[in-house]
Amino acid sequence: MDRDFFHSPVVQSYLFYSGVLGLKMLGTALLTSKARYTRKVFANEEDAIFSDGVVKVNDPEVERVRRAHLNDLENIPVFWVLGAIYATTNPSVSVALTLFRTFTVMRFIHTFVYAVKPFPQPTRGIVFTIPFLITAFMGLNIIIYYAKAF
Repeated sequence: MDRDFFHSPVVQSYLFYSGVLGLKMLGTALLTSKARYTRKVFANEEDAIFSDGVVKVNDPEVERVRRAHLNDLENIPVFWVLGAIYATTNPSVSVALTLFRTFTVMRFIHTFVYAVKPFPQPTRGIVFTIPFLITAFMGLNIIIYYAKAF
């Protein structure tokens, strides 16, 4: 790859939104910690003793935030891998930017409706499915683009 590749709008957009998503994941980790400390329920004895809390691994509110964080950990790294490869397929700039932006916004909304202010279904399902389909779309485009090499 030449130097111009890293200056392309697709790559720069991918890098920008990857950074935003990385910070978002760190923020979700902090939400989990906040929920544990607010409710004084911890997964480890040393944390409970230090914070005058109890060991409890099934607190509903903590678990909701923790599951939102786990959902990020399951979906955002796949976006990072496939998004990086997708950027090498010479995609349309407008399509790529729309995919990256939409994925990022939907992941923020997903965390909000899952961990911050729970919404009834199908809201969470919709804001999960849209980024999932974006990632699948990028993966399919990668396969189609590179299948020509065989």
